[in-house]
Amino acid sequence: MRAARMHDYNQPLVLEEVPVPEPGPGEVLVKVAACGVCRSDWQLMEGYFRSGVTLQFPYIPGHEITGHIDRFGAEVPQHSGLFQGDLVVVSAGWGDGTCRQCHEGNEQLCTGTGGWVGFGPPGGYAEYVRVPYRHLIKVDGDPRPEYLAPLTDAGLTPYRGMKKLQAAGNLGAGRTVAVHGIGGLGSYGVQYAKLLGGGATVVALGRSHDKLAEAGKHGADHAINTRDKTAAQVQEELRRLTGRPDIDAILDCAGTESLKLGAQLLAAEGGMVSVGLMGTETNLSLFSFVSGERWYSGSFWGNHNDLTEVLALANAGHIHHTVTPIRYEDLNDRLEALARGDVVGRQVLVWD
Repeated sequence: MRAARMHDYNQPLVLEEVPVPEPGPGEVLVKVAACGVCRSDWQLMEGYFRSGVTLQFPYIPGHEITGHIDRFGAEVPQHSGLFQGDLVVVSAGWGDGTCRQCHEGNEQLCTGTGGWVGFGPPGGYAEYVRVPYRHLIKVDGDPRPEYLAPLTDAGLTPYRGMKKLQAAGNLGAGRTVAVHGIGGLGSYGVQYAKLLGGGATVVALGRSHDKLAEAGKHGADHAINTRDKTAAQVQEELRRLTGRPDIDAILDCAGTESLKLGAQLLAAEGGMVSVGLMGTETNLSLFSFVSGERWYSGSFWGNHNDLTEVLALANAGHIHHTVTPIRYEDLNDRLEALARGDVVGRQVLVWD
């Protein structure tokens, strides 16, 4: 099979032929139809995750995977509901099933020996991938694989983050919710702000005119380009657009200095959820958070049930995509474009 493999950090992927893997006893061999190309794949290649993720080189990345079932391992039960040829998506958090987080259903947060496909177990930058059967979700109908693949991360991660803001009571009529960072995740985040916002005003914050224009197409009521603007200037623009200088709920999809700006924009009792991982750390004003009862939370990926909800929304026509299919031969070039910030929406590797 064709595969794009890392042979070391800070090196381009090597495009080469490797043997097709055999599924283990409880595994399914999936013929990959499409695999999303995520900035975190580039960061993996750079060594960003080196302290928390151990790789055995050569290694196949790619974690946003959809495809068709090719064959089964000997111990996959007949009652799995899976059949040869089924279109499936891969739920990427592969917990060990023994820790408290796994028992809660949050296998993506496993504190035991679990991991994530594309960050340990070989991923979807290859024509076939082995997957434990319980991490597959069958998809009915005939959706395009290049639209399904990004839903497993770019579409899933902001959904879980927006649910946290909703559960905390920060969304609703008369409130303002902002999505900060309109990239692969943020373009979906804007849609969830509309779907779950309960009538809240939705503001897109970003540094690219083209990406902010895309946010408008996906339902943002207002867009503010924060490039080279101070917090006071953004507050004044918010006041002009919404009648208020502050924001009740922020979904941060960047994870850079955007967090510091977001903290300055939060209203009293406002909440900020961070799902972006472009930076490594930030400083927030302790007095501001305590005195205004503001709150901050991380949110990581999503669990199996979160993904089934996203797929249901997509099946009902509530999720729209900005997807660019790319070829295997162009993968390194398109990863570099992603790292430069030149990509609007999501790129997806599509296998023939």
